[in-house]
Amino acid sequence: MSSKHFINDPSHLVTSALHSLTITNPNVALDRDHKVVYRRPSDAPAQVSLVSGGGSGHEPSFAGMVGPGMLSAAVAGTIFASPSAEQVRVGITSRVDTSQGVLVVVMNYTGDILNFGMAVEKAKAAGTKVDMVVVGDDVGVGRAKAGKVGRRGIAGTVLVLKIAGALAALGRPLEEVSKVANLTASNIISVGASLEHVHVPGRAAGTEQLDEGDVEIGMGIHNEAGSGRGKMELPTLVSKMLAQLLDQSDKDRAFLNVNSNEVVLMINNLGGVSVLEMGGITTEVATQLEKNYNIRPVRVLTGTFMTSLNGLGFSITLLNVVNADIGGPSMIELLDHPSEVAGWSAPIHKTSWEAKNTATRDGTSGGTESIQKSGLVMDATVVKSALTNALERVIAAEPEVTRFDTVVGDGDCGIGLKRGAEAILKHIGEKDLSGDLVVDVASIVPVVENNMDGTSGALYAIFLNALVHALRGQPAGTATPQVWAAALKQSCSALSKYTPARPGDRTLVDALYPFVEVLERTGDVKEAAVAARKAADETKGMQASLGRSVYVGGSGYEEVPDPGAWGLACFFLGLGGAKPSEEGWETI
Repeated sequence: MSSKHFINDPSHLVTSALHSLTITNPNVALDRDHKVVYRRPSDAPAQVSLVSGGGSGHEPSFAGMVGPGMLSAAVAGTIFASPSAEQVRVGITSRVDTSQGVLVVVMNYTGDILNFGMAVEKAKAAGTKVDMVVVGDDVGVGRAKAGKVGRRGIAGTVLVLKIAGALAALGRPLEEVSKVANLTASNIISVGASLEHVHVPGRAAGTEQLDEGDVEIGMGIHNEAGSGRGKMELPTLVSKMLAQLLDQSDKDRAFLNVNSNEVVLMINNLGGVSVLEMGGITTEVATQLEKNYNIRPVRVLTGTFMTSLNGLGFSITLLNVVNADIGGPSMIELLDHPSEVAGWSAPIHKTSWEAKNTATRDGTSGGTESIQKSGLVMDATVVKSALTNALERVIAAEPEVTRFDTVVGDGDCGIGLKRGAEAILKHIGEKDLSGDLVVDVASIVPVVENNMDGTSGALYAIFLNALVHALRGQPAGTATPQVWAAALKQSCSALSKYTPARPGDRTLVDALYPFVEVLERTGDVKEAAVAARKAADETKGMQASLGRSVYVGGSGYEEVPDPGAWGLACFFLGLGGAKPSEEGWETI
């Protein structure tokens, strides 16, 4: 791999590349602080806004897809790393028009789903109408290996953005744009191949390289391993790639039966293949599709749409064109709809250059500070007392949670929970609760976001943002346990959109779900807390399906419960009124 670059400072590289789009496309502006490229305000009719993004290094995706006819904004992380939830929140709530709703499209990577998901829930909690579509089109990793994580999102995502962006530009409502985006995503398959791994500017050169003449099929767009490698010429390589896409007898990869009368073919340059070679690859792919599968694409798109820096490879995407059933334009018509973006093949209109639009958007409105009273109330003194007891119980449990996590994880779970609990205690000590549940829970959300990091912090933040949204939907009046249970159940459903964790996977969810279920059935917080504690204890001996514990060997999982589930159960027990010293609460 080449480790030579013209710009070796990765931070400067990302910001200068984003700024370049404001030079080449007069329709867009840049929020440099939050790394958000967005459409400049104009006199155009209001429409559903489309927001996407992810790590940098995949240009022209996603920032190069911002403009009339496609994205309203794109949020960029550092190279190969998801942007933060705060960056995304600013993009959703402050850099696009939210009057007709917002559709967020994100690729299936854990960091992207959690951070974009957290921002979506924050936007919903603030009253913005938002839907989110996750694209997983890669067949390079089969069902067995992908497990609960599912297929990665790669270049096929661009077709979802083009089709959904065109429908939004035609003034269709959020429900239709979201429906068509989901339908498109479910009818796309892609696979990539590369001759070499790539080097990220500013990092030490990696040691893994492919042998001379080797090619790797299914290599991810962040240097992730593929499904296999070997020495082969282009015809053999293309044949293997098409088999992974189209062979219905391969039950590990037969994700989509491409049986439509209309199929779209996209051949994407991963960044380092010459235009000359891309022409030869396109010919080989189209020839084999017709000869071996009797597929004559109605549209063939070839070029650079989603890269892996200067990746010496390409990907093949097939879109199974289906009826959108919206009483309007077809997928093909939407694909052909004009757009003015640097990353698509349509030119920028002359009128856009002549308009010399200099309008920008400023501010970061739309956060929890704008939450309005809901009328759903409880005695503030009672709530503060119960919450204080619960948080103190979490703090007291830190040594045992840390011990558990040292055995099955990286040892930081207890400290993270303690840090969050102490921050919330400080918050409610310095600022009295109002008694309005939506306002009070919303005030705690940024405390959690700013003091709890890692996956657990993101999960708690998503859940709490969803809880604000759920509580807002409850009828005004005094909140009963049943009201809490209904809101918590809705929050569990929201959380399930962003993580595949379910009871039995040895995560904090093992304690969360029983608490909600028993509270809904009995209305008794103490009984629900006992159920959560019992479920957390039963994670001892349970093999992890998710989280860092998956990678930790040995038999430690047989000796201790899941740290996250135990810490959450401690919180629930404290919420129910118990003290650490009470009978039945001794540590393991």
